[in-house]
Amino acid sequence: MDIKSVLGSKIDAAFTQLGLQGQAAVQASARAEFGDYQANGVMAAAKRAKKNPREVASQVVDILDLAGIASKVEVAGPGFLNITLEAKFLAQNMPGRVDAVDEVATIVVDYSAPNLAKEMHVGHLRSSIIGDCLVRVLEARGHHVIRQNHVGDWGTQFGMLLTFMQDNNADGRTDALADLESFYRAAKVRFDADDNFRSRARLAVVGLQSGDADSLSAWQHFIDISMTHCDDIYQRLGVTLTRKDIAGESSYNDDLAQVVEDLDAQSLLQESDGAQCVFLDQFKNKKGDILPVIVRKSDGGYLYATTDLAAVRHRTGTLKADRVLYFTDARQSLHFKQIFAVASAAGFNMNNASLEHMPFGSMLDAKGKPFKSREGGVIKLSDLLDEAERRATVLVRQKNPGMSQDEAESLGRVIGIGAIKYADLSKNRTSDYVFDWNQMISFEGNTAPYLQYAYTRIQSLFSKGDVKVEDLPSQVIAVDEYERRLAVTLAGFNDMLDQVAEEGSPHLLCGYLYELATRFTQFYEACPILKSDGQDRSRRLALANDTAMTLRQGLDLLGIGVVSHM
Repeated sequence: MDIKSVLGSKIDAAFTQLGLQGQAAVQASARAEFGDYQANGVMAAAKRAKKNPREVASQVVDILDLAGIASKVEVAGPGFLNITLEAKFLAQNMPGRVDAVDEVATIVVDYSAPNLAKEMHVGHLRSSIIGDCLVRVLEARGHHVIRQNHVGDWGTQFGMLLTFMQDNNADGRTDALADLESFYRAAKVRFDADDNFRSRARLAVVGLQSGDADSLSAWQHFIDISMTHCDDIYQRLGVTLTRKDIAGESSYNDDLAQVVEDLDAQSLLQESDGAQCVFLDQFKNKKGDILPVIVRKSDGGYLYATTDLAAVRHRTGTLKADRVLYFTDARQSLHFKQIFAVASAAGFNMNNASLEHMPFGSMLDAKGKPFKSREGGVIKLSDLLDEAERRATVLVRQKNPGMSQDEAESLGRVIGIGAIKYADLSKNRTSDYVFDWNQMISFEGNTAPYLQYAYTRIQSLFSKGDVKVEDLPSQVIAVDEYERRLAVTLAGFNDMLDQVAEEGSPHLLCGYLYELATRFTQFYEACPILKSDGQDRSRRLALANDTAMTLRQGLDLLGIGVVSHM
């Protein structure tokens, strides 16, 4: 159950009864002295009515019907409502599962989007794992989610690559493409230095765009090889994208001319220096000049804006999306504001969908610079994952000297990849963050290894006590204070997922899991579990099991695995 929604609707009903306008704005409280939840909307409602907030809050408390939900409601501060939940209500709302939403939406999520001319690098990490976390959360809540991997698989660079592949791989061997980065660099050198090669490359682009069968066949061969690299990365990262989710730039090629024609038919196009542009008044620079959205260059070529407009039309018209979420770095914020505005003005948003850019910051080194290799180049994502697994394996061997190398490497894969992902996902999406090996693979603090260890510690309780989970009670009423604090945190799981789904912010899930693990540690230290007897023992074991299930489920929503021991 979404506790915040239940409390909010009850308080809003009281507002209506008192003739007040406003919303409850209920938030979970992290401090026990404030109650379990706090409503902050009374002051705003009182201000609108020009009344004293504390007096209004008292009136709300007098008529508020929270029977069976809250054991205590108090007015605090300038007009807050502090709400303490009923013990039985808490017992009924332990998670165990993710609650389905009442209204299912069709949600398109655009994420990852690597350039298939090169191997994936660290710059693709954030889009891939943040987008995938949202996909997992939205699907768990019951929404119909359509993944869209808008890969870069079109344009002039592919003429260069196809010509180079033809010259160096004519017998069909794919060895030359084993290292895409080297292949791309070699092709670029040839393109810049050889006039004949450059001319043939441009002809290859023409053949590709005109649908020449041989050109398309060679292009598809290159795309297949390139996607093999991506598939390997997705599998290692636990990202749920597959080949069927690819909707690259090429898929919109046939609609680009029509996009321009439709913009022109609606008198939205203006010519500027030979280019076809859309000018909207809301986009002006510091000098007051309107920034154009160029949809066709003076040479007749199309741009990213044209493709993105075609994508909006496809996603809202053909796919019938209610929401479209775009996970790209913050540098593209203006681009998407313009695209959404043009799509709205042109009627391309067929379903009146909510178009939402979910920007994210950059990964930085210790000096606050973009994270790169020691040589100053972009780091391949595969190399970063190799290093994470290696470091985690070393750490596992240090903690378990008698463990076999194979077992250590198996644990190292789960712990290392989880550490990389969690270090990213636990940061506010919109912020830059500093990449720190020592911090992310630590067993202390807000890290994946800490949460994974908390899970294994609970599992060890069951094995040491020879406890069968199926014998535990399905619902328990917390008795001691530390039991109660743990129960309150467990009950807030679905509320938190609502916020993650709405805001596109996985760090809220990470913060919740860290708080849950911390609350469990406090409970574990204050309340004997295996050494207790009777109802105390079964109740505390049930709370421990609920914690383990929630940790496992929460980590799975982040795309992070758990292990049986560490």
